[in-house]
Amino acid sequence: MPALALSPAVDPVDVGGSAHSGAASTARIQSVETVQALQARIDSLQRTRLDSRLMPTHEAFADLLPDGGLREGATYALSPSSALVMALLAGPSQAGSWCGVVGMPEFGVEAAEAMGIDLDRLVLVPHPGDAWLTVTAAIADALSVVAVRPGRAASDGAIAKLAGRLRERGSILLVLGAWPQAEAMISLTESRWSGLGDGHGCLSEREVTVTVSSRRGGRPRSARVMMPDAELGIRRVDGGAAADRARDRWLPERDAARRVG
Repeated sequence: MPALALSPAVDPVDVGGSAHSGAASTARIQSVETVQALQARIDSLQRTRLDSRLMPTHEAFADLLPDGGLREGATYALSPSSALVMALLAGPSQAGSWCGVVGMPEFGVEAAEAMGIDLDRLVLVPHPGDAWLTVTAAIADALSVVAVRPGRAASDGAIAKLAGRLRERGSILLVLGAWPQAEAMISLTESRWSGLGDGHGCLSEREVTVTVSSRRGGRPRSARVMMPDAELGIRRVDGGAAADRARDRWLPERDAARRVG
């Protein structure tokens, strides 16, 4: 990027009477305008850099998260739910990011694909054993988003080292369970399935409450979400027209990705 040069509008050695006074005033005005233009350019670049550090997520969750998306280099603590992991991985996956899942042998690839995750960019390590932290750190060097169910407890030093590695690489960590210095806690409660009739039928929809509590404080944000709905999609129940628009965009994108795959 070329630098923006600042040049004086008049020769500072020039002297003499009112003409000099007028030229000096013009110089000050142009200098102020130049500085303002420079400041606007700097602000624009800073906003671009900040925006680029957010990983897109499904719009059903965007307004619940502290920054409207998953922040690169951050860690999020999740309640133990495969469906919640899948829902959070779906957005980055559809945006082209590689994702990994560590220590979750129950993670179903068919369900993941139905939720919109691109299996061609998914890495699974079902049984890392006691080496779960080492495995997580290793694949976080190469993948954009990694979800992990921790095994045995890790030391504070190992956790701090992993946090530094995530910040350096810009990777996002989703941890099932409590985690020190997590950017936010994302919990899933009040689960209710539907679809069964009077002793017959199939479970087709699951309505849950998703609550996000940020470590920055403030009141936790909650929403009712169908996860999945009858078409195996994700849909806000309480989001009104905005949620409907998000769903209208999401399902065609998911189906197009399936056809391409």
